[in-house]
Amino acid sequence: MIACLIAKTHLTLKLSIVYLRYTIGKIIMAVSKTEEFTKEEAWLADIAKALSHPARIRILKILTDMNICMCGDIVELLPLSQSTVSQHLKELKRVGLITGEIEGPKVCYCVNNKNLQKAKRELDKLFKKVCEC
Repeated sequence: MIACLIAKTHLTLKLSIVYLRYTIGKIIMAVSKTEEFTKEEAWLADIAKALSHPARIRILKILTDMNICMCGDIVELLPLSQSTVSQHLKELKRVGLITGEIEGPKVCYCVNNKNLQKAKRELDKLFKKVCEC
């Protein structure tokens, strides 16, 4: 009985060590792999990720058309809940494509033209290079 318990404990310990090595290996690989890219490449990938949801594309179009907009106004124009729209706005703001200023109990959002133009230039350069093949 004791021998069986010791064997199970030993096996559990071995599995824990294997899992720990696997997890540490994944973390080290993830860190070393991302360091191989330039800041510009990482920034553009972050922008592309932020633009990868159709709701965020629509939000950018709305903000471009209306110039400035409150979250509630955007919610009325989309088939999404207020909390979902807020999450999309948060992501667009995180990457710098929009800005949000607090006005009383509400947040007023607008397009960050400088960063949007930079993203456009970088994407244009990328597609021009890719399409030369």
